[in-house]
Amino acid sequence: MDGMWNSFVAWIDSTHLIQQITEVDYIGLFTNPWFLVPFVLSVAYLIYKQSWKDLVIIVILTGIWWVSGTEYMQTLIVDGELQIGKVLPVAFGGACVLGLIIYLFFGRSD
Repeated sequence: MDGMWNSFVAWIDSTHLIQQITEVDYIGLFTNPWFLVPFVLSVAYLIYKQSWKDLVIIVILTGIWWVSGTEYMQTLIVDGELQIGKVLPVAFGGACVLGLIIYLFFGRSD
C-alpha cells in the first residue's frame, strides 16, 4: 500500500498539477470565451431545469478551487513541515463542505 501511495505522489509531482492550479490566470480564464460561454450556458441550463443541487455543487467546487490558491493554503507547509495550527480550520471547513454535499445527495429529495 505504501509503494502505491508513493508512486501516486510521484505521478502528481511529475505532472506539476499543484503548480498548474496555483498559477491559473483567473482573469484570463473568466474572460476567455472558450471557457466562459460553455460555463454560462451550463449554469443557465441548470437554472432552467431548476437543478439547485447541481448548482450548489458547482459553486462549492469553484469555491474549493479558489480557496486552494489562496496565500493561507500556500503556507500550510513551511520548510517541509505541516503547520498544525493552520490545519484545523481547513479540516473543519472540509468537514462542513462534505456534510453539506452528503446532505444534498442523501438528506433530501427534489
